[in-house]
Amino acid sequence: MSAIHDLIGQIQDAALRERIAAEVERVVGEKKFGLVFEDHIPESTPLYDVPVRRGTSVALRNGDLKEVWRVARVAGGVASCFKEGEAPVLRDFPVSDLVAVARFGEAIYPYLKPMGEVRHAPESDLWHTLIEADNYHALQFLEYLYAGQVDCIYIDPPYNTGAKDWKYNNDYVDGNDAYRHSKWLSMMQKRLKLAKKLLNPKDSVLIVTIDEKEYLHLGCLLEEIFPEARIEMVTSIISAKGVVRPGQFARVEEHVFFVCFGVAGVSNQAINMLDQEVKKESDREIEWLGLRRREPTARRGARPRQFYPVFVRAENGYIDSVGDAVVDGINRESISIPDGCVAIWPLRGDGNEGLWGLTPDVLRANWKKGYVRVKNWNPQTQTGTLYYLPGGTIDDIESGRAVVAGRNEDGSIIATYVETGTVPPKRVWNLKSHNAEVYGTDIVAKCIGKGQFTFPKSLYAVHDALRFFVENKPNALIVDFFAGSGTTLHAVNLLNAEDGGHRRCIMVTNNEVSESEAAALSRQGFKPGDEEWETLGIARHVTWPRTVCSIEGHNVAGEPLSGNYGVEVEDYEVDEEDAVVSRATGRPTRTKIYRKTKRELYPKLAEMRMADGFKANAAFFKLGFLDKSAVSLGRQFREMLPTLWMKAGAHGPCPAVRGEPGEMLVLPENRFAVLLEERAFGAFRERVAGSPEISSVYLVTDYELSFRSMAAAFRDRKTVQLYRDYLDNFRINRERN
Repeated sequence: MSAIHDLIGQIQDAALRERIAAEVERVVGEKKFGLVFEDHIPESTPLYDVPVRRGTSVALRNGDLKEVWRVARVAGGVASCFKEGEAPVLRDFPVSDLVAVARFGEAIYPYLKPMGEVRHAPESDLWHTLIEADNYHALQFLEYLYAGQVDCIYIDPPYNTGAKDWKYNNDYVDGNDAYRHSKWLSMMQKRLKLAKKLLNPKDSVLIVTIDEKEYLHLGCLLEEIFPEARIEMVTSIISAKGVVRPGQFARVEEHVFFVCFGVAGVSNQAINMLDQEVKKESDREIEWLGLRRREPTARRGARPRQFYPVFVRAENGYIDSVGDAVVDGINRESISIPDGCVAIWPLRGDGNEGLWGLTPDVLRANWKKGYVRVKNWNPQTQTGTLYYLPGGTIDDIESGRAVVAGRNEDGSIIATYVETGTVPPKRVWNLKSHNAEVYGTDIVAKCIGKGQFTFPKSLYAVHDALRFFVENKPNALIVDFFAGSGTTLHAVNLLNAEDGGHRRCIMVTNNEVSESEAAALSRQGFKPGDEEWETLGIARHVTWPRTVCSIEGHNVAGEPLSGNYGVEVEDYEVDEEDAVVSRATGRPTRTKIYRKTKRELYPKLAEMRMADGFKANAAFFKLGFLDKSAVSLGRQFREMLPTLWMKAGAHGPCPAVRGEPGEMLVLPENRFAVLLEERAFGAFRERVAGSPEISSVYLVTDYELSFRSMAAAFRDRKTVQLYRDYLDNFRINRERN
């Protein structure tokens, strides 16, 4: 560094010398290890519903959002603007060609504009929500509503494949962009930092899917932002056919990061995710294991008490008694055998002496309970195989997980499992149900038609990922701020239908059109923000229609959806065992005969017809932006009402005010109440006291002392000061984000 400073000192131009010295200091101060990327020009968001007027920051509708102008005056449909950061040289633009913009980090005052609803369970107060918005501003909004309250965030961000599948500052990022990885990381970092504020630090999970283009970068970014979390990565097979690329391995997989906070952990499941075998399927008989130990070291002498005879009646193979351990060095042929019996010893396949898996005392005790038996007894050859029940199976029987249905003639028990057992899931998933084409593309096509959305997630891949963490949380709050086609909400409804849960999902997606659609619309003279343009955006053309169709059970044409939510898989089960004579040894051996069987991977879902839909409701909103002064004066209460509804938990249908709101609103169905006029506090307090359903109380007052005095009457409810709480939140957000 000293040599660099010497060279800088030789620069004659003082201003240039100082600038270069400062830049060198900045570079030296940057981190040298870990993930290094540029913090790109701040992203901007077009605000199509904000009027263009004096002082507004604007950009051209079909232009570059990085090129921001400030409006000096508006007259006759023409805005005179000057470029921000430059000398105030005015340039005129038609107002219709401009759109107001907000840079990330600037103060915003968002609200929810109702766009539609679907109500398929009028008796239920469960309401999911879809928010059309840039997800950065939506995350700021959700922080105001649910900071530290979210149980699970599931996101499927753009994979940055270079195929122009995502935008940065309103420009598609393609594979020729030298900074595409840096832009992607900058975009993700901003959003993950906000997402962190939503998650419950004591018990929650962030789930992020990704492919090989960015999984290494993403892993480093997650470790940097969430140092307190436990992070695991799963490899998930999404297409057995694979994507073939010349000179490369065929891609069949993607990756899933699980970022766990506090006590959050993976719950065991009926299948291990690597294959589709069920651990202990309901109504399946208990599993008997061979008593002879199989490992190479299990030879006579290794465990002195585990070499002994078991005496079996020659005529039927029933156990007569269990002999004592035979001391090493004693010839087994010298052991006397009870009349009418045959001695079975733990002999290995090569004829050498081995070991039993239990000591004589333990085997006797288990035999008396019916936990030991001889199978495949051949009276002619006087041969059979000793089987026993392992400790785990015995525990299942004695705890009631497996029920004894009777006994065999030899006294051994007959028992079956009454419910499915569980196993720890593995880090490689290979399930038929995770095929993205069959259970992603085809399901979306059923609802809204083919070709409307590329590469949707398998419904069951999302369902399974969520289930690991919210299976035991029937009231979980789940957020997806890269909602795409809406698979996450669909999966949450599946989970609720399986177990009667009341989990709520909030989805966020923008309303971008594809590159080809944008070009076609531009040729027709349409601009972003025009109704013709917005109608074809992802939120309105894909996410919301799919949500409505899946909940109501029909496609966009109103026709009932076909099929059910089951996924049938094939198994091979032992049908019987056939005794044959080995040509090599001349001894009888057993050959298993298998038969192909079919079963449902998700038994409860197989009973659900898609045409029946789900007992759920959902509301669709667009994120708009309010004028700070109008909010503080209470002039935009109608616009604020959906925000208050969501902050109170989104119970019941979102209320609306027609006419003047009056002095108060008391809404037991929505579990909140609003005092708009302080003078009506006495009557308000009485009405709230008579409505035990109300859990949130909003008090409109400009004075902190008045708020504290009134809030004291509602100590058992959550109280919020309007509109100060709202305005302060977003002003502070600007300063800290």
